[in-house]
Amino acid sequence: MNAPALPPFRAVADLIHENALARPDHCALRAGEASLTYAELDALASRVAASLQRDGMRQGDVIALCAHASVDYVALMVGALRAGVVVAPIAPSVTPGQFNAMLGDAAPRWLFADDVAAPLLEGSAYAACCIGLDARTGTQTLAQWLAPEGAQPTPLVTQPEWPFNIIYSSGTTGTPKGIVQPHGMRWAHIQRGANYGYGPGKTTLLATPLYSNTTLVVLWPTLAYGGTAVLLNKFNTVQYLQLAQQHRVTHTMLVPVQYMRLMAEPRFGEFDLSSFQYKWCTSAPFNAALKADVLKRWPGGLVELYGMTEGGGTFLLNAHEFPHKLHTVGQSVPGHDIRFIDEEGVELPAGQTGEIVGHSPGMMSGYYKQPGKTREAEWFDATGKRFIRTGDVGRLDEDGFLVLMDRRKDMIISGGFNLYPSDLEAELRQHPSVLEAAVVGMPSSEWGETPVAFVVLREGKPATTVELRTWCNARVGKTQRLADVQLLAELPRSAIGKVLKRELRDAYGAREGTPSAG
Repeated sequence: MNAPALPPFRAVADLIHENALARPDHCALRAGEASLTYAELDALASRVAASLQRDGMRQGDVIALCAHASVDYVALMVGALRAGVVVAPIAPSVTPGQFNAMLGDAAPRWLFADDVAAPLLEGSAYAACCIGLDARTGTQTLAQWLAPEGAQPTPLVTQPEWPFNIIYSSGTTGTPKGIVQPHGMRWAHIQRGANYGYGPGKTTLLATPLYSNTTLVVLWPTLAYGGTAVLLNKFNTVQYLQLAQQHRVTHTMLVPVQYMRLMAEPRFGEFDLSSFQYKWCTSAPFNAALKADVLKRWPGGLVELYGMTEGGGTFLLNAHEFPHKLHTVGQSVPGHDIRFIDEEGVELPAGQTGEIVGHSPGMMSGYYKQPGKTREAEWFDATGKRFIRTGDVGRLDEDGFLVLMDRRKDMIISGGFNLYPSDLEAELRQHPSVLEAAVVGMPSSEWGETPVAFVVLREGKPATTVELRTWCNARVGKTQRLADVQLLAELPRSAIGKVLKRELRDAYGAREGTPSAG
């Protein structure tokens, strides 16, 4: 579908204010028993902005949030943006060391937290600047800190290059980096939403965390276009389906493991999901069989989004329009410039397999306070045009759809041959006993690296590791043969469903000896 022409830049906080003027009593946010109309959200955000300015915070200063998803959490973000203040959401699932390192990096004036952050705050220097979103956390509560009702901030004219938020994303590789996304990047996400039916009569159900870019790329278009966002604090299949039916949900964002659990839910067919218009998916590989199952059993369109939190090139697969392309992640968004480069950074001809790099209106400013890491993430063409490196290897098919191979760092070089774990994972999933599979490269004295598979079995369908290894190795090329198969109850995942292959490698590497394919 063709995107509309981009109007001039608009700030998220301004759009929410306009919705409050046009539809003051329309529900903007729901979370459990709590809710805010647009008038209430706008007024609370203004009090937050006025409070930050009262405390001497200026454009470009930072606040951090570490809490459950709530209406107050969203209002704090909108208020900070209204004051020109940068939002740094922190995942409550991090270790105390990571927590203190990220806060040390962001240097927030205030940390807003609730009881989920209590273990992280013990012994932390940042406990002294914590404002509690509940009565048990912080040196003062949010209600005590807020300026009086009716307080208004000094107006600012938000600029597209101003930093909007700092997303700390470790991905699956280790130490988190602060990704600075400017207001202009969020505006690009809102404009993309114009093609997908957001509006005042629409309701979005969000079951991923507010600290994740996965959630925010759908939350902000929902609020910008005057819809209602329903926040589910902890994902549960039946509760999700109940909320979807109760609120006549039209839009959602889920990660692949959530789709997998919903489609496996025995009660799935009991719920009326006919109100759905668009279901989104991103953040992790979404296998074709699961996409097909969602299309078959869940009304409404299914859209897979492939892109980086850092921005650059984005691909969209409207799976309901292209059911024969479910093995791909779709076509590039209009206006996005996509190239492919080799390991030396040399641009490759069209159709060849290489690392994907992209340029678009939505690109990070850089990694916060890490110019060296920023340079590593960038690639420039011969004219000096800036692109963001994805670290993913892929190619375009004959119709311009992107076929992903693997993360560049996950590619296995065995005996001089490049092996793509995704090929082996797809093969293993063809076995009737296999629910999920992840393949990593492990050191081998004979081959340099050799593939090892970690498998989760389907309930009630047993299989042995020897059986699975023999079955797979009989179906793949000699250079692709698995050295070992390990059975797991579940694969280690991040909070948004990415398989943590680093943890698989580390756990397997702690064993004695090295595997050898045969």
